[in-house]
Amino acid sequence: MHLLLIILLIALVLGIIFLPQLWLTRTLKKYHQPSDRYPGTGGQFASHLLKQLGIDEVKVEATTAGDHYDPTDKMVRLGDDNFNNRSLTAIVVAAHEVGHAIQHKSRSRLFRLRQVLAILATVAEKTGVIIFMLMPVLTLVSRAPVVGILTTVAAVSLMSVGVLVHLITLPVEWDASFKRALPVLEAGQYLNEEDYPAARKILKAAALTYIAGALASLLNLSRWIAILKR
Repeated sequence: MHLLLIILLIALVLGIIFLPQLWLTRTLKKYHQPSDRYPGTGGQFASHLLKQLGIDEVKVEATTAGDHYDPTDKMVRLGDDNFNNRSLTAIVVAAHEVGHAIQHKSRSRLFRLRQVLAILATVAEKTGVIIFMLMPVLTLVSRAPVVGILTTVAAVSLMSVGVLVHLITLPVEWDASFKRALPVLEAGQYLNEEDYPAARKILKAAALTYIAGALASLLNLSRWIAILKR
């Protein structure tokens, strides 16, 4: 019975982590069929929106690194499929990424906080792993249990920055989808009325995948803590 509960718990956690990503992939693929009913390709539409919104400093380009907005280079980057495709998925994803450019332009506090934390997170997580690895050596050399406690607290704190970034990312993505992109789509009447339920699904799926990112970071942190307990 105890083993069964463990298996069920593992299955539940894995489901929570991977199902949002599977749902996103399925949703984007479902509405990826090209059609002349949509106002240009994703790349063309993103450029149009940026011009209409007066965000002339932001440019648009194709990428192989996945759809994202780069606040450092001030660039909306769309995957080749969305950049060159004229589909509902391409249009909505383009609007979502432009939503991040709107956040940047309006100096959204949450967006700026995530930007700073994202830079710190990479350094903090790597430093945390190094401290975890050095902790037994430092404790042995100092022969003081308090050193082990302090290094553990320091390492956990540093690695928790990544979890914090993911948790902050969710409301940032939700804001980009439903408070930035969707109102722009509706105000410009870029889609037919029957397209909006599907557009909301695409926007929702894109935002919710960051829950999986936060859980994956927590699992990684738990793994390191479990190693220390051995």
